[in-house]
Amino acid sequence: MRVLIYGGSFNPPHLGHESALQSAAAALHPEKILVIPAGMPPHKQLAEGSPGAEGRLRLSQLAFEDQEGAEVLDLELVRLGKSYTVDTIREIGDRYEDAELYFLVGTDMLMSMENWYEFDQILSECVLVALPRCEGDYPQMEIMARHLRETYGARITLIRKVPLEMNSTELRAGLHERQGCGKLSDPVYSEIIRRRYYNAKPDLAWLRGKAYPMLKPSRVAHVQGTEQTAAALAERWGEDGGDAAEAAILHDITKKLSPEEQLRLYEKYDIMTDAAERREPKLYHARTGAYLARDLFGVSDAVADAIEWHTTGRVGMSTLEKIIYLADFIEPNRDFPGVETVRALAFEDLDQAMIAALRLSMIEVSSHGTPHPRSVQTLEWLEKGE
Repeated sequence: MRVLIYGGSFNPPHLGHESALQSAAAALHPEKILVIPAGMPPHKQLAEGSPGAEGRLRLSQLAFEDQEGAEVLDLELVRLGKSYTVDTIREIGDRYEDAELYFLVGTDMLMSMENWYEFDQILSECVLVALPRCEGDYPQMEIMARHLRETYGARITLIRKVPLEMNSTELRAGLHERQGCGKLSDPVYSEIIRRRYYNAKPDLAWLRGKAYPMLKPSRVAHVQGTEQTAAALAERWGEDGGDAAEAAILHDITKKLSPEEQLRLYEKYDIMTDAAERREPKLYHARTGAYLARDLFGVSDAVADAIEWHTTGRVGMSTLEKIIYLADFIEPNRDFPGVETVRALAFEDLDQAMIAALRLSMIEVSSHGTPHPRSVQTLEWLEKGE
């Protein structure tokens, strides 16, 4: 039985890693593939913001779940102390006594093989399968392979095909700048955003692609208008435009749910509510949306708060919360008496715009019910200018 071993930090496991494994599997046709995320690499420290062992195991499982015959093992993640490849090779050899072991490496790993701990044992116990990392690597790989064969009797298979070229360091840095979505499979990227590994912030086009299917089709234009307005207000008032866009894109993600479905989310997330709120099912989506946005997309507290209070407001609202409240209120698709006044005020005086919006909102609510006490308190707080 042929067993292909693929180890690495996989921090994160990107499409280049997946491409490398696919190329090796196509060339070797192994009966079993073992993916081994590194535990504590002896030659480097994990980057800031990296997930722990359990998180990297999960990311690797998501990355390679569609690779036929692949199994992700935690051998190195649970091993105490520094983890060396030779120990992993031996452990796998003990598990599969009659197997022929193949160990997948890239250009840099092949070129530095003589510096590895007990590298001679690795060469004696498995066949190296080497892939170039980029175009132009193959000639130097041939020279090193010849040297290892002649000097140590190494068994080496070279594969010419170059996997997708990607740099993990650059990818991690890009994730914080809302980049890198296209370099990761969707399950991996979704998990990274959900957990906010690497201090990642979601690509806004990706976020729209996730949020819009959660809306009624008729509501998409409103959400687009809210995002557009929130971005403009964020620029005017010195707030982070990306955070404003996140909150705007996600602010109505539970609005199409029935009151019963909303209340089940209240129960799931243990959201305390008051009698006034229970009487107004139209208010449910703001709070459930905030908690679901945290759960699915890992939004920050600031973004979650902006979603949660975009219908009633609250005493002590942040600038971002005011921006989302107003963006929802004045986005270009809104057309009602007084909206133009609020639109103009929103770019002149944020608090006066909030006061005008709350007054209009309470007049509308009073025509068929009672304004929520939180809105009344918010208006009083703003009018006092505290």
